[in-house]
Formats: sequence, structure tokens, C-alpha cells
Amino acid sequence: MGTMHFRLDQTIAAAPADVYAPLRDGASWPVWSPLVGSFELERPGVDEPEGLGAIRVFRTGRVATREEIVELLPERRFSYVLLSGLAIRNYRADVDLEPTGRGTVLHWHSAFTAKVPGSGWLYRWQLAGSSASLCKGSPPTPRRPREVRVQSATRPVGRHTLHDRWLAEAQSEAEASG
Repeated sequence: MGTMHFRLDQTIAAAPADVYAPLRDGASWPVWSPLVGSFELERPGVDEPEGLGAIRVFRTGRVATREEIVELLPERRFSYVLLSGLAIRNYRADVDLEPTGRGTVLHWHSAFTAKVPGSGWLYRWQLAGSSASLCKGSPPTPRRPREVRVQSATRPVGRHTLHDRWLAEAQSEAEASG
């Protein structure tokens, strides 16, 4: 079983700081992500709650994935490894942010090995599609608004995605500046 790779490049009309902040804030994922139902901080990081070494748990339906933050370069790179939740091993994702004149180019690259022989292509396809949905703000299937549980707080959430939020903020700033 060989190592599987995928890469996603997405231009986002927002500054790197505005892209980086929500990636680091796991509690916000159920609000903007069409793929995350709830978040739990299992273990805080060394210097800050979601810093290096933090273990974050994301749940959707009956699936719970645990990931550990392993590298942080403010406004430049966010990296994590998957600890459990999927039938893959040695999963690492590096999300690199590149400032451009139009905003930020997000480069999401991942590598992993499938635990079950012959299933790597399926996980690569699913993970690449999920990553693209997170970046573009379009869920792979239509979703109804739902209630989500975030650190013991329940709040209604619609289909607002991170991309929609960035777009709305950019439009508001443009209107405010004239």
C-alpha cells in the first residue's frame, strides 16, 4: 500500500489573516463548515488552547475524527495529523496561505496510507472533495439548517460557509469605504 496524495489550490477573496483565523478556531467550524456538526477541544495546546499539540475532535453524524495540530506559522501555514476516525494512517495535511493581489491562495496538500488495501483511491477522492467543499463553501449535498453542539453550547446554524462569510465581509468593507 503506497502513500496517497492530494492537493487543492483555491483563491479566496480575503487577506491571509482572515483565512487563517477560522482554520485555527475549531469551535467556529460547525458554524461555517457544511461538513462539521460539532467540535470539542480534547486537549489544549502547549501555549494556547488551539496551539501546537492541541487535539481537536470534529463530529458529523456518527463519525468523529481526532486531529492534532503539529505546525503553525501565523497567517502562513496550518498543519495537522489525523489521530483516529478514518481507516487511514499517517495522514498529514498542510494548509499553506499565499497572499496575492486578489486575496489569498490556499494550498491544501495531504498525504496518507489506507489501512484497507485497495481503499486509498476512495479516501483520496472523499478527502479531496471534502477539502474542496470546505474551501469553496459548497457542501457536496444539500443540507437543511441544523442545531449543532459546540463546547456545550447549542445554537442554530444555517448553510453559512466560510467562503460566504469572507465574501459578505469583503462586500461590507467595500460598501463602507465608499
